[in-house]
Amino acid sequence: MRAYVLGVSVWGPGLEGWKASRPVLAGLADYLPSDTLPPAPVMLSATERRRTSLAVRLALTVAQAATDMAGLASDAPRSVFGTSNGDGAVVGAILESLAGGDGQVSPTQFHNSVHNAASGYWTIAKGSRQPATCLGCDDVTMGAALLKAVAEVGVERVPLLLCVYDAPMPPPLAAKRPTEGGFAAGFVLAPDNDGRALARLEARYVADPAPDGAGEPDAPGLRELCRANPAARSLRLLQALARGEADRFPVALLDGHLEVEVEPCSGARG
Repeated sequence: MRAYVLGVSVWGPGLEGWKASRPVLAGLADYLPSDTLPPAPVMLSATERRRTSLAVRLALTVAQAATDMAGLASDAPRSVFGTSNGDGAVVGAILESLAGGDGQVSPTQFHNSVHNAASGYWTIAKGSRQPATCLGCDDVTMGAALLKAVAEVGVERVPLLLCVYDAPMPPPLAAKRPTEGGFAAGFVLAPDNDGRALARLEARYVADPAPDGAGEPDAPGLRELCRANPAARSLRLLQALARGEADRFPVALLDGHLEVEVEPCSGARG
């Protein structure tokens, strides 16, 4: 399966947008983690902005930035959103409401508790009627979302937004599902190179599990982030794109893995 990367974005601890993060991902600057909240999603109305959580803001921030880079700012392509935890903060608040007091649940919280809340906000903001998929597959969500995205690009022959994101869980859920640092990455994939592609991706499913630690970034700080947040399993791909170098690595997927090859395109712009 093959696709071309037309746009890329990232937001996480010490990685505040592609322009600021690229030197860090490329190994030209030290990784200095810091908790900076993503900006408010200006694409939404003031009322809708107030309703958005950290998870939704992470997803919308990278989705908008990636489509801007790809030249799709005024349009919304098909999309695949992947999140392991969904919106844990909202689910946790609802569970607390049910467990104490009168058991009344806020309609706004209920509205935001569904797993596809971020993709819903995205399509509403863009007025899009394009297909949107939201996947959750525990720690291998990145692999599942990437497989779905590359396969759909290849079959449908249209551009597609891939967005993976995860935010920390509140207590006591955090004890069962530890997740550190809000992290999100966005990629716009296309079936052909229009002359502006950053890189070509090739993905092949392999039935054998990936070796432990394979597919992680080489910088120690980034490796720790990769292990602490499921969406950060995208860091090796982000690193290859930032360096503009060919790379080959596995991405875990259930009892097998995806073998991913990245080849930079000539004339790529970052």
